[in-house]
Amino acid sequence: MMDFLVIALLAFLGAALAGLLGALALRLLRNQSLVVHMSVVPAVAVTAMLAGTLFVCWEMFISPHDMTVVNIVVAMSAVVSLATAVLLGRWVVARSKELTLAARSFGDDGSFAAPTGPATAELSALTRELAATSAKLAESRERERALEKSRRELVAWISHDLRTPLAGLRAMSEALEDGMAADPDRYLRQIRTEVERLNAMVGDLFELSRIHAGALALTPSRISVYDLVGDALAGADPLAREHGVRLVGDRIDAVPIEVDSGEMSRVLGNLLINAIRRTPADGTVAVAAHRSPDGVVLSVTDGCGGIPDEDLPRVFDTGWRGTHARTPPAGAGLGLAIVRGIVEAHQGQAAVRNVSGGCCFEVTLPAAGV
Repeated sequence: MMDFLVIALLAFLGAALAGLLGALALRLLRNQSLVVHMSVVPAVAVTAMLAGTLFVCWEMFISPHDMTVVNIVVAMSAVVSLATAVLLGRWVVARSKELTLAARSFGDDGSFAAPTGPATAELSALTRELAATSAKLAESRERERALEKSRRELVAWISHDLRTPLAGLRAMSEALEDGMAADPDRYLRQIRTEVERLNAMVGDLFELSRIHAGALALTPSRISVYDLVGDALAGADPLAREHGVRLVGDRIDAVPIEVDSGEMSRVLGNLLINAIRRTPADGTVAVAAHRSPDGVVLSVTDGCGGIPDEDLPRVFDTGWRGTHARTPPAGAGLGLAIVRGIVEAHQGQAAVRNVSGGCCFEVTLPAAGV
């Protein structure tokens, strides 16, 4: 038993010495190629086996001939091991270089062409992650281009919408100043109307800037959807009568939600105003609310005739109008962008879909806790 313990101790000492030398070599060669690192590993293994074997042989007084045989066997094992490690290292390095060249395309054209050759599981996983990152960056660039386009459109449309009433205000004020107005009271009423429209436009711009800056401060409170929709319908009723549009709100579930009632009233007001202006006379705008697995869904359905499929993804973009109209009541295209910003600030979602004869805007909000 003692002989086996001595043999095990000598083998361990030889292997430990080889391991320490290998660790030192790896530290000194840490900046070298992967081929060098992979060559060190089998070298350490063979050296550990050789050192342990030699110690044991010396202790057992094996003949020189047998020692030579052991050395030859170990040497052949070392050659094969080192050759295998070098081949494997060169293959891994080649795959790594291909992946490096493919990743360099991020900085050139912003795309990533994954290498097609075989690779290790780790390199394959890294390739998949780079491909997924490339797809996300492409989507981000596309969103940035769309956002920049909508910003340019917004600047152009706001400039036009501001210029038109300002030109009218200037003409009417000059007519009043020169005493050329045949009906001064009518001019004053028109000036007041234009000022109110400008004030509403500036208010929308301020609200949108707060949303984009993340400075929209919410004051949530528990309120019934029935009351919220009822107030919105009452506020939109005069506009509906003016346009000859019938408002319907008989499918409202009295479910509680916890929202900023002022901001959500603005959301419903914007949706109702948009629906009323897009619905022809004698048409119907219907408001509904119900509980769903995702929360509470508020919907406004109009009779606009539908939105082209290619425009549906842009409905809530800043500056989108749906037509090329530049005169009232087209607006500056901020109402629906404000709707989405307020809804998302409430951790909800805004969506639109076409229905028979028109489109349906849906706002999904988290249900209030019990």
